[in-house]
Parts: sequence; structure tokens; C-alpha cells
Amino acid sequence: MNASETKDNMSDCGIDRNVVATVLSSLYFLIFVPAFFLNITVAWILFRLKTESNFMVYLKNLVVADLIMTLIVPVKAASVLPGALLGLQVFACRFSSVVFYTCLYVSIVLMALISLDRYFKIVRPCGSTPGQSLLFGRAMSALTWVFLACQAVPTMVLSSNRPLDNSPELCISLKNQEGKDYHKAVVWSMNVLFCVMLVLIGFCYTCIARAVVRSYRKSGSTNTKGKRKTKAKVFIILAVFLICFAPYHIIRIPYTAKQVENKESCTWKYMKVIKQFGLWFSSTNICLDPLIYFFLCKSFREKLSNFRIILRRFSNTGSGTEEDLSIERIVH
Repeated sequence: MNASETKDNMSDCGIDRNVVATVLSSLYFLIFVPAFFLNITVAWILFRLKTESNFMVYLKNLVVADLIMTLIVPVKAASVLPGALLGLQVFACRFSSVVFYTCLYVSIVLMALISLDRYFKIVRPCGSTPGQSLLFGRAMSALTWVFLACQAVPTMVLSSNRPLDNSPELCISLKNQEGKDYHKAVVWSMNVLFCVMLVLIGFCYTCIARAVVRSYRKSGSTNTKGKRKTKAKVFIILAVFLICFAPYHIIRIPYTAKQVENKESCTWKYMKVIKQFGLWFSSTNICLDPLIYFFLCKSFREKLSNFRIILRRFSNTGSGTEEDLSIERIVH
């Protein structure tokens, strides 16, 4: 090993940036194909259903956010490849990544709103609160999009510096000092938003779980298989939320504190790799969100079953099996 290679390895702190970039890009391309077909199918089904409840309002907005994220994934994958064009990287920093993050946080808020709707429907089924009105659902969905879009526009505007090939952090080098300060503030505010949504989801599903347990005790049910299915349905949103979003948000704030310095260090490089893979985990929600539609939306399952029956008849593979609806009265 010559001196220059030794210097490169020391400066990279044992991290092969090309390998990391190639693996990361491959992972993004890997989720694109299933995410595209899943979300196209989900959108085709959901937008054929009537919007008669807040739950359906939130689901339709969620699939829109997922579709936009899905369409940005190939750009994100291509921009992190070793040797990617500088123009593509700049476009990703200024525009596509900003839209990606916006839709990511729209998804986070919508999951919390879905949890709140489930709370109202299961824990307070006979109540009448403003949060159960269709107007509330539409207003909250619209406010979510507007609020997060307003956060995104300044990020695009303040990323106007000339790109530098040798910058250790291209995206942050595009920002002036005001842009860096704003970026730091946005990261903090989005982490606070995530924590608030996490608390809300945790509260809602704790109450829902208690209601489900009380319901089983009153009915005297001994159907343990049904209880396991109930638990899976009840906690599907919490599971998706934690799996997809928690790892990224744990590393996001300490990484940003190093990022705005725009200086290379081993700590920064390790944190950057963790943050990049954490963001990939967050992006897997575009593949996992269809589980929410399937487990929690009865009309979606019915429409999907009809679609499957048509496909089976077309392919002459026989009829489907009967679905177990033993807990519909509790979770719907």
C-alpha cells in the first residue's frame, strides 16, 4: 500500500465511501419496484372508495404521499451512486430530497391522525367530538400539507450557493449561513413533531388495547388465535411507525449538529453512514403502509378481494378462501 492509499484510508476512517454509496443506491432501487406496484394498486382501489369518514380521508392522503416518495426514490438512488453527475446531486439536494422529506413527515402526521381516528372509533364509539367530523379530517389533512410545504420552500430558496465538488457535504454547502441556521431549526422542529406524534400514537393505542382487552373479557372469549390477530391489527401502525421512523430520528439531531459545520471528521462520517441507512429505513414505509390499509380498512379488503376474484377467474386458478372476520366488530 503506497502513501497516498494510506492517507485515503485514514481520511475515510476505514469507510469505503464507494461501497456505502453503491449499497445504499441498490437498497433504494430494491424497494422501488415493489413500492411502485403496491402503491399504484392501493391508489387504484382507495380512490374508487367513497370518502365517508376521516379514516378514508387520511388513507387517501397517505397514499398520495407514498406515491410521491416512490417516484422520487429512483432519483435519490441515482444521485447517491459513485460518480453521479454533480447536476443530479444538486437537483436532489435542492428539490427532490426536500419534497421527499416533506412527504415523509406528512406520512408521520397522517399516521398519528389515523391513530386518533381509531381511538375515537373504538374507545369512544358513541361520542360526538369535533375530531370525528369529516370537516376535521379534511382540514387537518390540508393543514398538514400546507404547513410542511411552507417549511420546505425556504429550504429550496436558501440552497442557492454554487456547488463545490470537493465539499465534504454537498447539500449543506449549497446553503448560506441563513440557510444553515434554518436547516438546523427545521431538523429540531421536525424531531419535536416526530416525538409529539409518537406520544399521540402511543396514547391512542394504549387506550385501544385496553378497550380490546375489556371487550374480550366481557364476552368471555377463549379464542387465543383471534386475540393474537387483534393485537396485530391494533398495533400495526405503531409497529410501522417505530420500525420506519425511530432509527432515523435518533441519529438526526446529533448528525445535523456536525453537518452544519461542513468539516470532515471520523465522527461525522460514521454518523453520516448511520443517518443515510436510517433514512432508507424511513423510506421503507412506502412498502409497509399497504399493511395499514389491509389490516385496518374493511372496505379496502373487500375491494381487494373482488379484485383478486376477478384475477383468479381470468387466470382460472379457482376461488379464494374465506376471510376470518372474527374481530370486525371491535376494530372497525
